[in-house]
Amino acid sequence: MISLGCPKNLIDSEQMLGLMQKGGYRWVQKPQKADVVIVNTCGFIDQARQESLDVIRQMAKLKSRGKIKKLVVTGCLVERDREVLFERCPDIDRLVGVFARDEIVDLVGTINGDETNTKGSCNRAVFPKSPGLLPKDDQRKRLTARHTAYLKISEGCDRVCSFCTIPSIRGKHVSKPVEQIVSEARELGASGARELVLVGQDTSYYGFDLYDGPRLAQLVSELDKVDSIDWIRLMYLYPMHITEELIDAISTSKKVLPYLDIPLQHASENILRRMKRCVTGKEVEQLLGRLREKIETLVLRSTLIVGFPGETERDFEELLEFVSRQKFERLGVFGYCREPGTAADLLDDHLDARTIDARRNMVLTSQQSIAFDFARSQVGRKLNVLIDSRVPDERNVHLGRSYADAPDVDPLVYVTGEGLAAGQIVPCEIVASQEYDLIGFAIAEPY
Repeated sequence: MISLGCPKNLIDSEQMLGLMQKGGYRWVQKPQKADVVIVNTCGFIDQARQESLDVIRQMAKLKSRGKIKKLVVTGCLVERDREVLFERCPDIDRLVGVFARDEIVDLVGTINGDETNTKGSCNRAVFPKSPGLLPKDDQRKRLTARHTAYLKISEGCDRVCSFCTIPSIRGKHVSKPVEQIVSEARELGASGARELVLVGQDTSYYGFDLYDGPRLAQLVSELDKVDSIDWIRLMYLYPMHITEELIDAISTSKKVLPYLDIPLQHASENILRRMKRCVTGKEVEQLLGRLREKIETLVLRSTLIVGFPGETERDFEELLEFVSRQKFERLGVFGYCREPGTAADLLDDHLDARTIDARRNMVLTSQQSIAFDFARSQVGRKLNVLIDSRVPDERNVHLGRSYADAPDVDPLVYVTGEGLAAGQIVPCEIVASQEYDLIGFAIAEPY
């Protein structure tokens, strides 16, 4: 199994892997030792699509040399490009759409000659429509560290952002019932997870399709009661539906971390309108102010797009001023790239690549000093750190993360202490910063 793309895709990979093992298949670490290779692709932006194609072609080359027998490709790139992939990579045996995820055992069985695992036909491309109900992720063979798990609370998106292809790939927004999510959280906790990272395309919209309004506040309150979980982290919160009830639920929670990931994309009214974001810059600023006021020691992560079609010098200056004013502790910055099939691709006034790169570098330079200042401000604080791994060839030094650090996307904390192990939460004194990262000493027994 080769899993590419975002944590939401990773959950699909884990579910398919668990189903395959339950179906009698054995997972191996290296493609050269496998009879069947499944590549779960990403199709969100051009760079991700190219990475997916490169991996598919690498596996196809192994197949042509007789190193593997069958190649199955699934995920967002498959849903986006469909049968065109057969033309690009003729060695693919089966394309599996995102909504056929739970049929993976039968679909592999039809091409592997294993009739005991076969129910379906031998069509090379399988693309069922969205079932309208979000399936359970209860058969997962987790690929993350044992102590950290992603938990998908919804799938798809009802937004009409002009730059985004996700609704055309993943369909309309569908929520899992609260009870189902809590049940999955308990299962993950029982398997060793201490940190749950809640994900979806639009997590603040959670519950609209099942109930009479947003239900994320209710959900986090219920998850707060799961004894085996220590940390709950919220990602992908669209700003529109971050309600006062949700803010209160976060601020009073024992387990929801004061860390929020809110993709904002821009600050200029002109660009937000062209992006069809349905929020104004003023509304965003007011929201951020309320969050900072009500949630103590809040860390905000966001993402921005620079060089969007029609972005003037004044629009960009507004964005730079916004970044300087808000001082996001964590920020990702992307240069706009054209996505065929999106409304933005049809807009006029597209910017050249050189201008986009220059603007991206300017925002990153500004943000770097903000991030370094934040890291220095943590020196002298006492923070709980979740240990992820040992530093190779170093005595009693481990890598970990504080509440301010989501897995895979944020900085690290280097922790010195005896008898530490992955999965422990360790009270630490932060004694130094090193650019983005922190250095600390364990000051109490792990728990």
